[in-house]
Amino acid sequence: MDRLPLPLEGITVVAVEQAVAAPFATRQLADLGARVIKIERPDGGDFARGYDTAAGGLASHFVWCNRGKESIALDLKDPRGLDVARRLVAGADVFVQNLAHGAASRLGLDAATLCAAHPRLVAVDISGYGASGPYAGKRAYDMLVQCEAGLVSVTGTPEQPVKAGIPAADIAAAMYAFSGVLAALVRRGTTGRGGPVEVSMLEALAEWLGHPLHHTMHGGTPPERTGLAHAVIAPYDAYPTADGGRVLLSVQNDREWRRLAEQVIGRPELGADPAFATNAARVANRERTDELVGTALTALGADEALARLEAAGIACARLRDLPELAGHPQLAARDRWREVGSPVGPLRALLPPITLPGGDEARMGDVPALGQHTGALLRAVGMTDAEIAALRRDGVAAWART
Repeated sequence: MDRLPLPLEGITVVAVEQAVAAPFATRQLADLGARVIKIERPDGGDFARGYDTAAGGLASHFVWCNRGKESIALDLKDPRGLDVARRLVAGADVFVQNLAHGAASRLGLDAATLCAAHPRLVAVDISGYGASGPYAGKRAYDMLVQCEAGLVSVTGTPEQPVKAGIPAADIAAAMYAFSGVLAALVRRGTTGRGGPVEVSMLEALAEWLGHPLHHTMHGGTPPERTGLAHAVIAPYDAYPTADGGRVLLSVQNDREWRRLAEQVIGRPELGADPAFATNAARVANRERTDELVGTALTALGADEALARLEAAGIACARLRDLPELAGHPQLAARDRWREVGSPVGPLRALLPPITLPGGDEARMGDVPALGQHTGALLRAVGMTDAEIAALRRDGVAAWART
């Protein structure tokens, strides 16, 4: 049986993007076979290129979000640079931008303007708070949106709220932009028309806050911050082990508690003890419940604790750090690691989580240098050698350093 091609083979995406939200969205499209042309500023490009140098001299955010793209460096404030961008868009299926509020409109690169000129184009505006309303012009960095969306209020300990350790608002917006593009392309396949797609970081993350939000709106009280514990289930927490590890376990019902009491804690009578026999009782006596579990697990190494919990049918996990994730046996067993090219050589990267059995593997292209494809793309939109030389001379376009 012939293998299926990647689903976005033949789709061209043009992006004026920076940071995480738009670049992560377009990287998903590139992984699925789309050609993604990334327009960057000549003076440094996407500012995420300068966040750090952790990935062999490259910025870790940039490596994560920008593999498989072609980079063209253009000054869009110069009419000649903007003209090149418009020529690229004219040949594209999808356009994505996450410029500061109002910037795309001033350039004529907002979704409404572009879709009016190109009816088959799917054009995506990603913003912090949306195109209208009192917050439309407000700066919207990830941590700020985490605060505005209430994520920080439900994350952390009772004493200290904390932000998520990943850019959750950016990722939420990126994934809704990604799915919005796919939905719009399906609609174009039946109607022949593309159309605008609008995604805001606040609205994307507010959707992800659905459980605590509904709990609060309809139940009257917001869930408490409980660290690694669960607000309404006990035992449900991470417990230290004898070898310095930590094991998280979750008891979902009273049958599991009885098995935990007998096979792990070694005190079967706790299964019928009124102070612990029901989840409501264990939550009311959370401190004593945690002490019983903690005492049992601190006598065991992490491997032995996990083995006993698994044998008892208790949901459990090792609390891993990032080096341990990089060496996770499940990822290795499923052959999820690949190498991608970059200006500093091969870099290890995970296959994207969307797997399409029977089809081509995700296209994990190289991480581009700033302006690596400028010359080829300028020629592709019909510019002459003299015009290209003038753009380079005047700093309207830039080339990768060699």
